[in-house]
Amino acid sequence: MAIKKIAVGADHAGWKLKETLARFLKRRKVVVIDAGTHQDTARVDYPDYAKIVARAVAAGKADIGILCCGTGIGMSIAANKIRRTRAAVVWNKKSAALAREHNGANIVCFGARLMSERAAEESLDVFLKTTPSKESRHRQRIAKIAKLEQ
Repeated sequence: MAIKKIAVGADHAGWKLKETLARFLKRRKVVVIDAGTHQDTARVDYPDYAKIVARAVAAGKADIGILCCGTGIGMSIAANKIRRTRAAVVWNKKSAALAREHNGANIVCFGARLMSERAAEESLDVFLKTTPSKESRHRQRIAKIAKLEQ
């Protein structure tokens, strides 16, 4: 599946990184659905933005999602509460590749306070180029995760 539409969201701590990654995607002709926040001056609650992005991915309105907060952890916890989403915090290219390939992640979470914009762009590029594994062991594990949602 070619990735054509990506939903992005951030809290105040991840706003600047979200904006950087949105520009990165637009240069690659990807449609960006920006769920906000649209500023870094007001404190906002990350679960609100995680919910919007995760629901867009789960409903098929976006092929994947990108979430940014201070560590990426809060966003991933919140996004993973939405059925049919697999949000993963990544911190480098290797973790991005494995999150997508082995875990079938459809939402990638970045910690704006923990990694540079360049490292996030490089990790996102790897995430976008990596496809979920077709190996039975990985597919079986993802199916078991889906059963936990029932």
